[in-house]
Amino acid sequence: MTENEVKPIASPCVSICALDDSDICVGCHRSGQEIAGWGAKSEAEKAEIMVKVREREKSAYI
Repeated sequence: MTENEVKPIASPCVSICALDDSDICVGCHRSGQEIAGWGAKSEAEKAEIMVKVREREKSAYI
């Protein structure tokens, strides 16, 4: 990998797929829409989703 290449952001999926009442997966903390569109997102869009994932994870009760 060269200096200008960006390491791809891996899916945060942990194979615990269950959406709560707010349409957020209890396993990876992404919304159903974020999960469905993950493959088509740019690395910048994935990074934005990951910021939201970390925020949701902090406020999760599990």
